[in-house]
Amino acid sequence: MNNKIYQNILNSVLEKEKLLAVLIDPDKFLVDKVGAFIEKVNASIATHIFVGGSTVDDFVTGILVVEIKKHTKLPVVLFPGDVTQITNKANALLFLSLLSGRNPEYLIGKHVQAVSKLKKSTLEVIPTGYLLIEGGKVTAVERVTGEKPLSRSDVQEIVDTAFAGQLLGMKLIYLEAGSGAKAPLTNEIITEVKKALKLPIIVGGGIRSKQQLDAVYKAGADIAVIGTAFEQDELFFEELKKDKYYENIS
Repeated sequence: MNNKIYQNILNSVLEKEKLLAVLIDPDKFLVDKVGAFIEKVNASIATHIFVGGSTVDDFVTGILVVEIKKHTKLPVVLFPGDVTQITNKANALLFLSLLSGRNPEYLIGKHVQAVSKLKKSTLEVIPTGYLLIEGGKVTAVERVTGEKPLSRSDVQEIVDTAFAGQLLGMKLIYLEAGSGAKAPLTNEIITEVKKALKLPIIVGGGIRSKQQLDAVYKAGADIAVIGTAFEQDELFFEELKKDKYYENIS
């Protein structure tokens, strides 16, 4: 297993280049839509494609990843909700540990189950501390794991949880407001976590406009993740086209 994708992320952080991942949920995305969708992704400022969801049928993820890779050279990174979503067809795997919860299955249990697959895999495995934070609605992650998110108002607990992840040896910290969150995470949360850590920070959930994306980057996110908004809002694609975005960037 190499560390090419993670090293590229580190290089981008050093060079102050912001990254954007488009999240595709296999449970909500039809394979026959992949070609047209990825064409738009390729024209945008996206640097990565994340694939995964909280509840996905067996083998669906592998089929989707194969189809995605027919249409793009962007790295495809698994963002799995379960062991069944691991496929060797992708380039890398975010090995997520739900640090914001205390359910042992999602802290270490699922990881042990994944080992037999990963031993035989060529996937680049990236240990990632995953923090679910209030986003204004009940998320699929809550329903599946039985864990409540961290309070948006308790910034110190969020910072301490992320810092504990760094001490445990995580290579990335993922701050998540949840799919379809009513609003992105506050600038204060992102900034305070970034100040406290020496790790790249991923921020997802509730980002629906260029203004919100720019604010997330300015607050300290190294990688922003957009899912629902990309799928639902055609105008958002237009805002994030490479030529338009870099022309108007402040």
